Amino acid sequence: MMSAASSSNNAPIDLSHHLSSEARMRKPNPMKAIWKLTRRKPNMVSLANGDPHFSLYPIRRIEYEMASVADADPVASWRKGGPSAPSTKFVSSSYEPCALPIQTGLQYTHGAGLPDAQRVVTELTNFYHSPLDHLCTLTLGNSDGITKCFRLLGEPGDHFLADEFSFSSMTNVPLSQGIKWVGVKMDDGGMIPEELENVLANWNPERGRRPHVLYLVPCGQNPTGSTLSIERRKRIYEIAQRFDLMIIEDDPYYYLQYDSPCQPTTSFSTPFVPSFLSLDTDGRVLRIDSFSKIMAPGMRLGWITSSALFHELLITYTDSSTMHPHGFGQMLITEMLHGPNGWHLDGFDRWVRSLRAEYHRRRGFFLELFQREVAPTGFARASPPEAGMFVWMRIELEKHPRYRADLRSLSRDPKAPRTNVKELMEELFERCLDGGLVIMPASVFALSADPKYDDVEDPIEDRLNYLRATFAGTEEAMEQGLTILGHTLRQFFADESKPLPPIA
Repeated sequence: MMSAASSSNNAPIDLSHHLSSEARMRKPNPMKAIWKLTRRKPNMVSLANGDPHFSLYPIRRIEYEMASVADADPVASWRKGGPSAPSTKFVSSSYEPCALPIQTGLQYTHGAGLPDAQRVVTELTNFYHSPLDHLCTLTLGNSDGITKCFRLLGEPGDHFLADEFSFSSMTNVPLSQGIKWVGVKMDDGGMIPEELENVLANWNPERGRRPHVLYLVPCGQNPTGSTLSIERRKRIYEIAQRFDLMIIEDDPYYYLQYDSPCQPTTSFSTPFVPSFLSLDTDGRVLRIDSFSKIMAPGMRLGWITSSALFHELLITYTDSSTMHPHGFGQMLITEMLHGPNGWHLDGFDRWVRSLRAEYHRRRGFFLELFQREVAPTGFARASPPEAGMFVWMRIELEKHPRYRADLRSLSRDPKAPRTNVKELMEELFERCLDGGLVIMPASVFALSADPKYDDVEDPIEDRLNYLRATFAGTEEAMEQGLTILGHTLRQFFADESKPLPPIA
């Protein structure tokens, strides 16, 4: 049975009750409102804005030399060809034919971004997700977009939901707003829908209002590398409808979805898993996209796809804070996808499908090295990720001579950790550093639990025996890193000398 705040007629519903007090109090920038009036009719004469005339810009032409997408496998041609790899050139100019002239691209605009660039990302979104009644708002990359969504929805004292292991750079963001996190248990397939439902159905009102925001990374989740199946996505969306959740879908690894490691490559014809946005009939999904993982992270350009309500409020927020994204990036994507010599949509699709084939190869290289250098120790195992850039490695601490599983009973604290996993993993991390390897420990990503309300039978402190490694770097780095890891594990598990921690 659907809640009162869900739709059965494929039309977005009123979700304004999710808005934060800050979002409700924020007023549109009056100067930006007047700027919009310049488009009321053609050839409007403006003496309103302090826009420097383009003839005074010290730039009149920008040439982009990018990979050619004419080949069947453009990423392989680009990577192998080096300086002589086939390329294509297009320009942004004040006087040559182009999709977004410099005199427009480098002027002020409103918070959604330049209309031409906005159309580009809207076409991308429609092509891959076919959302119902959604609009796109350009951002300064994923972090900017997520931060704005948190501010749009969060009140001091709120609790947000997320995977129990989540990217800490993002989960740190709303803490200064007085928002706390509730971690939802995961397995190799990502967030467990039954665990999400359990948290919501058994929410204690003494803790505050029930969570109304779910933040997740559905493809190649950072740090675990897990990818939600279409069945889990549908189940989670149905739970969101019943419990009236907003879903912030952070999906930077969407285009990096892979076939099985048993396959030599990821086929160009392999479909992408449908997104939460594509399942959204209520307008309760705010989807965050970025060019960082498919072009270059320093571009700092992305977009939020949302219903009209949230789109307008995001523009209002942007117009009085960061302002619109930089014109250089907007000109680049517009020329790339709409320009006379650009990639266009079919070329972009060929690039991202070729790119995931390259990362499929890198994933395979990493896993082969893991089997050669680390797996024979018997002290670690890794699950091949279905998407993204990370491998989540489980350290078999139960085999360590100093592993303890009786700490809770000895301490007589019913809410204390049962094991010394946290201490052993801290020691292993230090030993990796001493060996010359930087690797991410699970503790960096773990969401703290509230022992008064959360599960104390299986606390997250007892499940920190994981390391995150990336296969996005060079083959040399992967080979050196996994060799060091294998050597360090052998030494660490052979060490019985350090005294056991005292029991209080």
